[in-house]
Amino acid sequence: LELSSPANAQISHAGQACVVKEDNISERIYTIREGDRLELQCLVKGHPQPQVRWTKTAGSASDKFQETSIYNETLRIEGIQRVQGGRYYCKADNGVGVAAIKSIRVDVQYLDKPVLTVHQTISDVRGSYYQEKTVFLRCTVNSNPPARFIWKRGNTPIEQSKDTGVDIYEPLYTQGETKVLKLKNLRPKDFANYTCEVTVRNVCDIPESSVTFRLTNATTPPALRLSVNETLVVDPGKDVTLSCEVTAGFPKPTVSWSRYPNPLPRNSLVRNGTLTLRSVTPADSGFYNCTAVNNVGNPAKRNVNLLVRSMGNLTFQITPDSNKDSESIQMGRDLKLSCHVDAQPQDKVNYTWYKNAALVYNSDSLIVLRSDPDMAPGTSSLEIVDMKFRDQATYSCVANFPGSTVPELRVDVNITQSSVTPPILTVPAGGQVVSVREGGSADLVCLVDGKPRPPVLWSRADKDLPMPTGEWAVETRNGRLRLTNVTRDLMGSYRCQTAPYNGLNIKPRQAQVQLNVQYAPVLDPVFQDVRSPNYQFVTLRCLIQKSNPARVASVRWVRNGEPLSSLTPNPQENPQLKFKLDPSNNGTYECRVSNGVGSSTCTFNVSSRPYNAEFYFDTPNPIRIQKVNNYSYNLQWTQREPAATDRIIGYWVNVRTMNQVNMFSKQIDKKEPVKGGLMSYTLTDLKIPVSYEIRLAPITTYSTGDYVSRTIQYSEHHVCGFEDERICGFSQDRGDKFDWTRQNHLTQNPKRSSNTGPEMDRSGNKEGYYMYIEASRPRVAGDNARLLSPLYNVTAARGPKGSSRHPYCVSFFYHMKGKHIGSLNVWLRVKSIASVGDRVWTLDGNQGPDWIQANINVNPSGPFQVMFEAIRGSGYEGDIAIDDVSVTKGKCKQENSVSNTGTVCISQYALIQSNLQKSEYIFILSPHPFFFVLVPRWN
Repeated sequence: LELSSPANAQISHAGQACVVKEDNISERIYTIREGDRLELQCLVKGHPQPQVRWTKTAGSASDKFQETSIYNETLRIEGIQRVQGGRYYCKADNGVGVAAIKSIRVDVQYLDKPVLTVHQTISDVRGSYYQEKTVFLRCTVNSNPPARFIWKRGNTPIEQSKDTGVDIYEPLYTQGETKVLKLKNLRPKDFANYTCEVTVRNVCDIPESSVTFRLTNATTPPALRLSVNETLVVDPGKDVTLSCEVTAGFPKPTVSWSRYPNPLPRNSLVRNGTLTLRSVTPADSGFYNCTAVNNVGNPAKRNVNLLVRSMGNLTFQITPDSNKDSESIQMGRDLKLSCHVDAQPQDKVNYTWYKNAALVYNSDSLIVLRSDPDMAPGTSSLEIVDMKFRDQATYSCVANFPGSTVPELRVDVNITQSSVTPPILTVPAGGQVVSVREGGSADLVCLVDGKPRPPVLWSRADKDLPMPTGEWAVETRNGRLRLTNVTRDLMGSYRCQTAPYNGLNIKPRQAQVQLNVQYAPVLDPVFQDVRSPNYQFVTLRCLIQKSNPARVASVRWVRNGEPLSSLTPNPQENPQLKFKLDPSNNGTYECRVSNGVGSSTCTFNVSSRPYNAEFYFDTPNPIRIQKVNNYSYNLQWTQREPAATDRIIGYWVNVRTMNQVNMFSKQIDKKEPVKGGLMSYTLTDLKIPVSYEIRLAPITTYSTGDYVSRTIQYSEHHVCGFEDERICGFSQDRGDKFDWTRQNHLTQNPKRSSNTGPEMDRSGNKEGYYMYIEASRPRVAGDNARLLSPLYNVTAARGPKGSSRHPYCVSFFYHMKGKHIGSLNVWLRVKSIASVGDRVWTLDGNQGPDWIQANINVNPSGPFQVMFEAIRGSGYEGDIAIDDVSVTKGKCKQENSVSNTGTVCISQYALIQSNLQKSEYIFILSPHPFFFVLVPRWN
């Protein structure tokens, strides 16, 4: 029995990568050109089948990548951008042991067009830009990897060592993206075309880029002049034209307009340095920036602060004599009336005061303050000194913009002893606590009385939280605050207070209202699957986590919709139900808890049915080919929690085609499974090339568990990368001298010779495995190691065009590096014919440091095995390795196979060599692709 295995992960790469390599700290780097397709695949193993999750750091894979992980074995990004570079993590987890995590760093390569600017030393400024002696040409580019710079005067590269009039250097803190050409003691020949060429040395086939600038004695930086003042105030609805005139600059500067902090309005039009805004609104206000650039010196900039007139809410305040701590109007004391409007521009508002419709002029008893220093900015006040009976009147405040089409605003205040009284704020009877069910609406009320009646401001009293609208305070005219769709987080105290405006400006009156949000009980668990053997006691517990009101009104237990009337639970305790399980009382149990406001339910699915099986997806070579165009499939699975219910005595297996045609159903007997134990059943007489849906369910004495299903697909492409410890069913031959060894980079002997054997597997992955022979002691010359494949069955009695045999393609990668390399042979062993078979391929000697692919056409007469035989050479530097072995029905592809290193292998070599073994010529494979040499055989 094999136990459940923890997840194992490995990242493979596809897409349009330039190169995948290891750097000096053993990190895998995936290099890709910006705009190409990134494709990473997480190859996982383990049982149960692991779930795959992709995450990353440094940059963002997509707009939502950081917040929402990608759950898929393949991560694909079309048109990758530079900000999407970084380290990508593949996490595989199946709940067994520690999750497997692998990472790969994605390096996005790019080269932007360079920017060339011209500067001078500030201290050398003269009337004309280039009468001074020193000029700096600065070339800047964004690239990855860092770019290489070449400066040219005309078409001739500039060499600092051969021209004493120039310096070429990299400024400090520029990290390789800038190169400066300094022209010292400017000479006549220095007035020329200068080209800055940048290249990343054709990395990822990125072409070089360049920029050219013509330096003349007329070259000057840009200068600008605005057609309007730096602050421009206009009425809404008007068209606004802002012109930016270029007064200097060669080459001719380019003029652009922008706005801070927002973009230009949609109705704006820019043409020849002029910005036109149609029918402006207050939303169009802001700072508009005009910029002229010709890459000489610093850009010229001019700013315009555009203010579109607007008026908002007009408010007033009545302030009794503050020196007397008064809260009402009293004769013989001072009184102040204040008026404020929210406007833009605030300082351009004009306030006018009237008394009984007559314009107020400054006098001994009436003083007009255009801008009251004791009030908020932009507030005008009228002070009534030593109030007399004659001062009782109607006062009016009028706010306007002089000469503007914006309508004026007006507020009237009646000032008499009887018309102005302090406010009184009360909460109506029964309104101190407002109860509402969650999701409903609530009205919080504070009654206000007084003359004039001020607005009421509402805010949260017991929490530093905003109101539901997002504001810190909400104004209500009548003191009534309405809350809709109330949630429990809105529960708490709310403060109501009189506003200091549109009434008496005195100490605010306050009161509080408590909001009580009622909701149904919160229970745990909401749903629970309970499994137990029959005739054992089961206890169901329903935990009441919170509830408002807290008192539980009723608790009811229900089974399969029918109430259990015999139960009388205590509503003050957490409900529980205990009973003995038998075949008659399996079902769905519900605990319904009510607190008078609402009801919530704990649901328990109580069953003696066994848990479902879990298919095993890592079976090596599960398909076996049978006679008469049939095949078999080795189905493997484990049982989830086998001890949770009655003893499992077997399984139902149902096989049907993908179009739902049932093939057969049968019961298979199995010994009582243990947790993690691997079980197998061979499905036979499956038709080639039909795919099937397999359904599997465990069986106990009393019941059958849930069916699980998987699809099996016929495939004759048997590929083995030796990633599994079972090495895909390959086995060591008992008739050789020593065995092949499974190894990867991480398991290599650190003291091994560096002049033989591969560093990594065929894909360049340090975690990837391969099979190899160790040529060190105690091995001696001529020792052999043989590795046998699983048995492959032929699928047809006759091959194509009437031939008696069907062709197969055997493909693999080999690594034969070292001065003592011996031989690598491939044998075809046909079952029941020979113990060794026919040699179909052979190669000896040093083949270089790369993995090379070989393809062999074979025509077996019956079920066959492929045997790899490695023979030790004359010394210890003779390690031989193989990887990615595949057996495919049909002939090998006609085109030659190319490995990931670019080396070409001729697949027909073995056949030609075999035919020439007894001839008078020897066949030699040239290291140059596609060249064959025949030479006479010599003794």
